[in-house]
Amino acid sequence: MTSRFLTRNFVLVFAITFITFFAAFQLFPTVPLRLLALGASIAESGRFMTAFTAGSALGALVTGPFGDRVGKRRMVVGCSIGFGLFLGAYGLLHARWAFYALAFPHGVVWSGLLTATMATLGEVLPEDGRADGMSLYGLASPGGVIFGPVVGLAAYGRMGFPTMTSVLAAAFVVLGGLSLTLPPDRLDRERRPAFQWPDRTLLAPCLVFFTTALGYGALGTYTAQEALKQGFPPLFGLLPTDAAFLSCMAIGMVAMRVFMTRVGFGARPTRLLPGMLLAAGAGLGMLALMPGGASRHALSALLYGGGYSMVHTLLNAHVLEITHPDRRGAAFGTTLFSFDSGIGIGSLLIGGVIGWGCQHLGAQGYRLGWAVAALFALASLPLSRRLLRESAPTAG
Repeated sequence: MTSRFLTRNFVLVFAITFITFFAAFQLFPTVPLRLLALGASIAESGRFMTAFTAGSALGALVTGPFGDRVGKRRMVVGCSIGFGLFLGAYGLLHARWAFYALAFPHGVVWSGLLTATMATLGEVLPEDGRADGMSLYGLASPGGVIFGPVVGLAAYGRMGFPTMTSVLAAAFVVLGGLSLTLPPDRLDRERRPAFQWPDRTLLAPCLVFFTTALGYGALGTYTAQEALKQGFPPLFGLLPTDAAFLSCMAIGMVAMRVFMTRVGFGARPTRLLPGMLLAAGAGLGMLALMPGGASRHALSALLYGGGYSMVHTLLNAHVLEITHPDRRGAAFGTTLFSFDSGIGIGSLLIGGVIGWGCQHLGAQGYRLGWAVAALFALASLPLSRRLLRESAPTAG
């Protein structure tokens, strides 16, 4: 079933996405270490990700429509090379303020690369199997997330930060060259403004993206903290204490995508959305209510990862279905803005809840945060019902 998706262009778009996340998740854990080495405090070292995420969220509203204007392939090529130049520049910096200054425009370029590759995917996949193809394509980003931090931290320790970033920069310049072989842009398109208001049809999917990202945003930081502070043992004697939740979440994502690619999504994939949202919410509920430590993290992460990854697949397939090809860049820019905004706001809100909870309840404060995250995920269920009503086929 998957053979019809494995065209050269699909493999190239898959590789671009994998390498983008692979490189970014080498950068994200090592830049704070570099900043600490340059004299930053622990609190200050987190400003890099704040500026980067802000650039990605706000930039997506502009880079998406801009990609529709100049062409998807041009956008992929330009942003790939630009992303590489930013990576190389970090290795040359010796002032902390310069990292923060570059983070925002680097986030803008990241948003352009992601929206352009997603829009290109719409032209690569067959129309009658977009959800199946999106499920297969969805292995690219978690793959990068799984391997990026491990390789990045090892490279940082052995090669040093400047050498690591120069290698990553060279890889993106090569990637930009390969992107020239993507399907050519059509030059007869109507000229559009640099900014476009989103279509009303995107309201429901964007709200689902936002509400589910509210809970997702805090998981990377605070599951690791909970495991370390409560002294969870390594899971099965193998997975490190602070990485057990994220590793099992990635395993759940991959397992669900492989399963759904094999069984298929049927004629109306969006009908599966409420069930996947319920699975994600249940996974967070288990994290809040189940007894235990490392095993609780592992079981809840498997369920959460399986449901949450399919939410993205189904929503992106829906956006491809309802959006005209000439506006797909703008559409995915809007969804990326919703997702990144949810991550940033959710990290602040749930982080505040956990901080208050730990102050008054001790270690149980983390569970209070997970309960709030579960409520955010379950709050998206009514929105998914609205999306289903809007996408229901009309009687002829």
